[in-house]
Amino acid sequence: MSALHKRIELISNVAIVLVAIMIGTLVIQKLIRPAPSTPPRPTIAVGSKVELAGVDWSKNHKTVVLALQKGCHFCTESAPFYQQLVQAASSKGVKIVAVLPQSVQEAQDYLSSIAVPVFDVRQSSLNPLKVSGTPTLILVDDKGQVAASWAGKLPTAKEAEVLAAL
Repeated sequence: MSALHKRIELISNVAIVLVAIMIGTLVIQKLIRPAPSTPPRPTIAVGSKVELAGVDWSKNHKTVVLALQKGCHFCTESAPFYQQLVQAASSKGVKIVAVLPQSVQEAQDYLSSIAVPVFDVRQSSLNPLKVSGTPTLILVDDKGQVAASWAGKLPTAKEAEVLAAL
């Protein structure tokens, strides 16, 4: 019986080692394999018309529509870039219009809290702008057509692209 007992013990130890190796391999693969990336949000089609009540696009060569939402952590995290954007736009004669679904007063308070000095603040649903998420930047020409758009928290290279487009 002792030989049979030793043989069973050996087989179980080998089985335990094999199971441990398989579990370890699965754990390592989960750690090494990158998480599936979320697909980028679609940008607004270049050439499409932007409808925003009370804005006369022809008064400016270029206008940046900054679609934000109070409570959007990506909007708040992007505040340093928006501060830079407002300054660059001002120096190049590009108008910035902030559009938020909150009341104008709430929107102004939010922009003030993140130190983004936009003077033309509008309350509007983001649906007419075809904005699927915030933050979204839309560069509009003097005919009210989209020249370019960017969605989400932008990496440094995309921030540079926005500034260059001004």
